[in-house]
Amino acid sequence: MAAEKTAEMNTTFGFIGTGNMGGALALALSKKTEPADILLSNRTRAKAEALAKETGAQVSDNETIAASCGYIVLGVKPQMMEETLCPLRPVLAARKDAFVLVTMAAALPCRTIQTYAGGDYPVIRMMPNTPVSVGEGVIMYCSTENARDFVPYFAESFSAAGLVDEIPEEFIDAGCVITGCAPAYADMFMEGMIEGARAIGFPEDKIIPYVEQMLLGSAKLALKTGEDPASLRVKVCSPGGSTIEGVKKLQELDFCGTIKEAALASYKRTLEMKGK
Repeated sequence: MAAEKTAEMNTTFGFIGTGNMGGALALALSKKTEPADILLSNRTRAKAEALAKETGAQVSDNETIAASCGYIVLGVKPQMMEETLCPLRPVLAARKDAFVLVTMAAALPCRTIQTYAGGDYPVIRMMPNTPVSVGEGVIMYCSTENARDFVPYFAESFSAAGLVDEIPEEFIDAGCVITGCAPAYADMFMEGMIEGARAIGFPEDKIIPYVEQMLLGSAKLALKTGEDPASLRVKVCSPGGSTIEGVKKLQELDFCGTIKEAALASYKRTLEMKGK
């Protein structure tokens, strides 16, 4: 079902950069808006062509997207953002209609995007995570004040990617750790469980699907019940049982503290990337 359009607003989307994240977002977007309203551009044209075939979108180029799309989605790496936007400055400056720049580059505030683009243009800054590719991701976003009219359609259009939630820009960097970096931590937890399953002789063909479903089910149980993880953990642990022995070992190894330190390390690096 297509997202409800705002009267007289240009609701076409153009992706400049269709890498893993940009491609996942374009795929989610194609489920909520007309594929014909999506343009794709990538340095490696074959990538854009493959994604266009999958989504029904159109292959285009950076200049056409900058000149015509209402939502210009910048799917390039932070270190490439300035060199991508600088050649598009004359194109953007020549436009007479309203448009918004949508950035997903870590450590680059909205104001920096405006500086690179050469004008006080509306900007939506979003930070998606990898599970958006299966519709179970998180997209947190903030925007400049002059982008407020673009936000409702943006949020509805990307809703097939998972949770789309607004947050003040001051918390975006911390949020990158919680939603963006943490899937890697969860992957490492699954790696450990897979190794443990092998060590106790569990059937090889059953290990990965069991571990993956366990983690998915645990997260869904927490979401559905609204209970905090500590309470749910206690419910699994019977006194003198096998679970409590494993939990004791994790506590002995400071499992929670280690995860916390990992989050702090990722956050420190995020701030370093911003030059703080």
